[in-house]
Amino acid sequence: MRKTTVDLAEPLLEEARRLAAREGVTLKAVIERGLRRVIADAAASGAARFRLRPASFKGKGLQPDAHGATWAELRDRAYEGRGG
Repeated sequence: MRKTTVDLAEPLLEEARRLAAREGVTLKAVIERGLRRVIADAAASGAARFRLRPASFKGKGLQPDAHGATWAELRDRAYEGRGG
């Protein structure tokens, strides 16, 4: 078990405390239940998430002279001579 500090909006924290009191559980239990639900929902929707198919064109990966280049430099190279 690890401890951490999380800043929550005061109204949200108060609502969670009221819910915990009504249900007779700890605030920790309410927060853990909420996190588990969010994580489960994200995992379930991940299956339907769009995935881009591999689409390289005769490439062999990043060219040696492009290592360490910034995104702006790579973009400029990609559009070089194309009016971009």
